[in-house]
Amino acid sequence: MNIIIDSIKQVKTASRAQSYISHELRNEVLRTLSKELTLNIDSILQENAKDLSEMPKEDPRYDRLELTKARIDGIAKDLLKVADLPSPLGRILVDRTMPNGLHLQKISVPLGVIGVIYESRPNVTIDVFSLCFKSGNGCILKGGKEAYHSNTILIKIIKNALALNSLTENIVYLMPSERDAVYDLLNAVGLVDVCIPRGSQSLINFVRENAKIPVIETGAGIVHTYFDLSGDLIKGVAIIENAKTRRVSVCNALDTLVIHELRLKDLPQLVKPLANNNVEIFADETSYNAITGQYPANLLKKAKPQNFGTEFLSYKMSVKTVKNYEEAVTHIMNHTSEHSEAIIAEDQAAIDYFLENVDAAAVYVNASTAFTDGGEFGMGAEIGVSTQKLHARGPMGLEELTSYKWIIHGDGHIRN
Repeated sequence: MNIIIDSIKQVKTASRAQSYISHELRNEVLRTLSKELTLNIDSILQENAKDLSEMPKEDPRYDRLELTKARIDGIAKDLLKVADLPSPLGRILVDRTMPNGLHLQKISVPLGVIGVIYESRPNVTIDVFSLCFKSGNGCILKGGKEAYHSNTILIKIIKNALALNSLTENIVYLMPSERDAVYDLLNAVGLVDVCIPRGSQSLINFVRENAKIPVIETGAGIVHTYFDLSGDLIKGVAIIENAKTRRVSVCNALDTLVIHELRLKDLPQLVKPLANNNVEIFADETSYNAITGQYPANLLKKAKPQNFGTEFLSYKMSVKTVKNYEEAVTHIMNHTSEHSEAIIAEDQAAIDYFLENVDAAAVYVNASTAFTDGGEFGMGAEIGVSTQKLHARGPMGLEELTSYKWIIHGDGHIRN
């Protein structure tokens, strides 16, 4: 008897029965869950403290793992935002009558059962459930062992919210945290419709290489910001500081500053605020010479090839000097993970070239890449940021968790 497979089968059964749940009831469950989270803040923090006690504070994952009262309040408010969003189900995407009289409709439907594998971030437990439930999908969660206690109490609260609304708890399933358990999920052909890994590049690679079910890749962000010859210095200082230091452990944080060689004189000012957060800079030779003596020596190092194309997830950043915006785009496309890229420029020709030639899920002009987030994009929450092109790209919200089916009405029609 395989307990994990049996549990996945229960989710499959529950997901098929979800069609009877009204949009109003789905929203009421999310509102109930929001209330239950705020009522159980102390218990959540106690369980989260158990997880935090096992992780060194200097570990980049510590910030992702940590829950605070403010963060829990934010999660609870996001649930209300999701509840207030229109339902993604039953939308008529195409309505067409053919010359032969057949009436065709293309209608949005749930994907089915969604499995999400994630590391360190217990807030994902709530975000994923809320989006999957609102979009009519069954939800299988595979968190990391480092967040075991946090995820366990959050699932308990979710199931209580379902029970308070007389719904089965089988709509959601938290898998054992041991890594070996993931193989059952990745091989659940016919039971799980799609797997979405959220986390490090190594996690994503592992899922891609071992899955027998469809996969949507999310998470890994090797993020660049290019400061053009025409870049506004005041905008640049603010954008670079925000993109790098707002939260270094998230996938939209800046990894590499690319700068036009004729603006190197402004580099010391562009990176000056970063020193307040002890950001370690790995600079190519040209930029290293430009800021030597004007940036703390203990935080400035000469770049090595591996410092480019690296997702740091910490207070580290590389700097690359280029001759023009064409070279900037070439460098970015040679190292990007196609997550989020930005240009700081006033020259419309540079902006247009950047937008046309940088291939990423989110491309910014004079704005921080920190905005790549489902909440910031008006989605209420996100299940992840897709870095691929099939089915979904960028922050994935409710609409991205649906597929569609064709409904055809005839009147005795037969095909010649």
